[in-house]
Amino acid sequence: MGTSQICIMISIGIYLIGMLVVGAICSKKNNTADDFYLGGRQLGPIVTAMSAEASDMSSWLLMGLPGVAYLSGICDAGWTAIGLALGTYVNWLIVAKRIRRYSHMSNNAITIPDFFSNRYRDSSNIIMVISALIILIFFVPYTASGFAACGKLFSSLFGVDYLTAMIISAVVIVGYTALGGFLAASTTDLIQSIVMTIALIIVLIFGVHVAGGFGVVIDNAKNLPGYFSMNAMYDLSSKSATGYGIITKLSTLAWGLGYFGMPHILLRFMAINDHNKLSLSRRVASIWVVISLAVAIFIGVVGLAMTNAGAIDVLEGSASETIIVRISALLSTYGIVPALLAGVILAGILASTMSTADSQLIAASSAVSKNIFGIFNINMDAKRTMATARTTLFVIAVIAAIIARNPDSSVFGIVSFAWAGFGASFGPVVLFALFWRRSNRFGAMAGMISGGAMVFIWKYLVKPMGGIWNIYELLPAFIVACVVIVVVSLLTEAPSSEITDEFDRVKALKD
Repeated sequence: MGTSQICIMISIGIYLIGMLVVGAICSKKNNTADDFYLGGRQLGPIVTAMSAEASDMSSWLLMGLPGVAYLSGICDAGWTAIGLALGTYVNWLIVAKRIRRYSHMSNNAITIPDFFSNRYRDSSNIIMVISALIILIFFVPYTASGFAACGKLFSSLFGVDYLTAMIISAVVIVGYTALGGFLAASTTDLIQSIVMTIALIIVLIFGVHVAGGFGVVIDNAKNLPGYFSMNAMYDLSSKSATGYGIITKLSTLAWGLGYFGMPHILLRFMAINDHNKLSLSRRVASIWVVISLAVAIFIGVVGLAMTNAGAIDVLEGSASETIIVRISALLSTYGIVPALLAGVILAGILASTMSTADSQLIAASSAVSKNIFGIFNINMDAKRTMATARTTLFVIAVIAAIIARNPDSSVFGIVSFAWAGFGASFGPVVLFALFWRRSNRFGAMAGMISGGAMVFIWKYLVKPMGGIWNIYELLPAFIVACVVIVVVSLLTEAPSSEITDEFDRVKALKD
């Protein structure tokens, strides 16, 4: 093993040990299951903002988005980024404060299934079970994709066995999450967002330097047909451009709809210590997201300029997603300090993956231990409840690791599908629960089921027909769920005065 690889391992090792230390520190603050799953609603505004965005972006920010820009120019990546930025801002603007207040007033709900069940006074617990099962269906494979991404990174860097690398990564993630629960996940997510930011800055500066300067990067992009257009996509293999129509733009923008239904993001809103501080969180989160997305796209542009300069090889297909890994490998050849910085970059990729996986583990384990086991009304003291919570987390992690054991599994395909699943299953229900007084439990249940089912139907039956049907499954599934919620709610009995009175009290609260 060379000096550069040793330096990279030192940087990554320090980072991983640091995450475990944070988990150990946070474990001392978990006295109840409520603390474990929602941090006792004691998050500060900065931690709330950055943990929400770090858990949202995953490795897609440092691998997927630059890879898309490298291959096809700024159009596809740009419209996706616009959709995500708009979704982020609107979610913070209209959902964050309302769900923080409503979840607290509605019998202090600490999970999303809790909130749905309490909001609609569902004594049958059907809503709770359905929503908990949806979380398991989409979060377990989503978590597996995070484990797989970490395993692929270590395997490609150090030539170690993929399965071994994946298991080690999973053990670290499970370790600090099981120790510190939601508070550890949120605190480490804040740290991970900082590491991700540093990684983006280092890659950008070094990449521009190697490519020959900012002017060379821009000129290179301008000389490629459609590369700098928001209405056309560049094709690296044919060196030509194809149109990017309005339907495709709307489909890509639909990524932003997913935010309304992401449990790990909504939980951050519910966990802040003071809902009046959410305005600060919104500003911090929105600024970070816009800058990070823009830099990630530009890194793809820089990467292609580096290829044209002969600094790195041509990356085709899924290999384009390793552009930052290739840049960090090049940086590591410049000496010990650059190699340590390269390790920081790679730790940033790990951070982006781990910050999502830990949040998903918390959400998935809470769905089982609190919402599914909880309906059986098993009386347990605080110690046994915490033990059940941690055991559930371990079991889910093992299942996710089994799913991730195949090194050829598609990471980003799973992320895209799970994002659509949550966005369509939960997004409309969250919005109608918060903003429509007449919505009822029958509409909510029908909306969750129809939205989730339509994701599968559109993905595997409709979308393969191509043409105008070739759009992201989240958009049609979201629309169907909204329509079903309205129709079923209006066709069934109106909510009780207890439910509507609570809705009115939440609505009457002033900012």
